[in-house]
Amino acid sequence: MTYTVNDNCIKCKYMDCVEVCPVDCFYEGENMLVIHPEECIDCGVCEPECPVEAIKPDTEPGMEKWLGLNAEYAKVWPNITAKKEPPADAKQWEGVANKFEEHFSANPGTGD
Repeated sequence: MTYTVNDNCIKCKYMDCVEVCPVDCFYEGENMLVIHPEECIDCGVCEPECPVEAIKPDTEPGMEKWLGLNAEYAKVWPNITAKKEPPADAKQWEGVANKFEEHFSANPGTGD
């Protein structure tokens, strides 16, 4: 098992999870984070830290897509090891439907 980030993170990009991760397995895209599944130690400390419930175990139904996406982008986006401020408009994106289809960006974030 590993933990994965889903589309609830898109445009919200809260980084409370980064701060608690003991192995620094988060990677930053322009508008979301992903977890490197081969680096995640399945400790689960990140899951309750996410205020928008964007982190789930890959064993939950429907997470196959997100496991693949996390693995793919963790290979090309920069590693992030310190919490940053979320986007100024993050609150307005909480709970918005179809964020992946309409707002996902494959562009990398700024990293550390």
